[in-house]
Amino acid sequence: MADRRLRIFYTVARLLNFTKAGEHLHMTQPAVTFQIRQLEDQFNTRLFDRTHNKVSLTEAGEQVYIYADRILKLYDEMSHSIAEMTGDVSGRVILGASTTIAEYMLPLLIGKFKDKCPDVSISLKEANTEDIITMVENNEVDLAIVEGSVSNKNLIVEQCRIDQLVVIMPNDHCLSKEKILHVKDIVSHPFICRESGSGTQEAIINYVEQYSPDSILNVCFELSSPEAIKGAVEAGMGISIVSRASITKELRLGTLTAAELSPRLERPFSFVRQRHQFKSRAASELLEFAQAFCKKTT
Repeated sequence: MADRRLRIFYTVARLLNFTKAGEHLHMTQPAVTFQIRQLEDQFNTRLFDRTHNKVSLTEAGEQVYIYADRILKLYDEMSHSIAEMTGDVSGRVILGASTTIAEYMLPLLIGKFKDKCPDVSISLKEANTEDIITMVENNEVDLAIVEGSVSNKNLIVEQCRIDQLVVIMPNDHCLSKEKILHVKDIVSHPFICRESGSGTQEAIINYVEQYSPDSILNVCFELSSPEAIKGAVEAGMGISIVSRASITKELRLGTLTAAELSPRLERPFSFVRQRHQFKSRAASELLEFAQAFCKKTT
């Protein structure tokens, strides 16, 4: 079986950062350092140079990295093959998701997947779309589900479902009686927007530029979560545009008013992953389950 120290070494060598490697491995930085020192003692040579807060591989470290890459890939292929033969689905999957998806879509999806595959452990990393895509590029997550466009052609991007965005406002707002709104109707009102890097912000800006290029949103706040935005809107601080999926409770309770945009504002939710084969059957099973889940709930 692959030595645990080799996996730890490989993660540090890939990230060139002991602290980030520890976070990725769910280990403390001292524990990572101890395991690397044990491996260096085993080879009787230094594998990393640590100077001026910078980590780099030594010549010996470069060689170990090359072999570790081959060894660990073979080990993962073996594990995947045996799992397919035995029918067992277990292991750990690191799933990345942008904020709206993580808060409103994934709880139900993960819950139903755990009913089917109780022995699979799922670690969820939540951030805005831009940061999640970076995690996929750096192999920090096995699979991601994000909102908005993905421009990296080196990644596999597959549409999951279409999400509609709607205007939300306080119940006593002057626009609250309108069922359909146009860009020109909202640009003069204080607007609460998601932060830079958010797929929601990107979709809104692109929409305004497309349908009213001379208009500029009157942004009064930038907030980092749909929940914070809904709270600010309820408090009368402005209007906003959010995923319809995120306001089901508020519409049911009557705490917010929503109106559709014309033309409709829609954006895709997409699965994003590296082009190489998944390291575990668990990740493959999760993707297959999520694809079927999205089709059923579209």
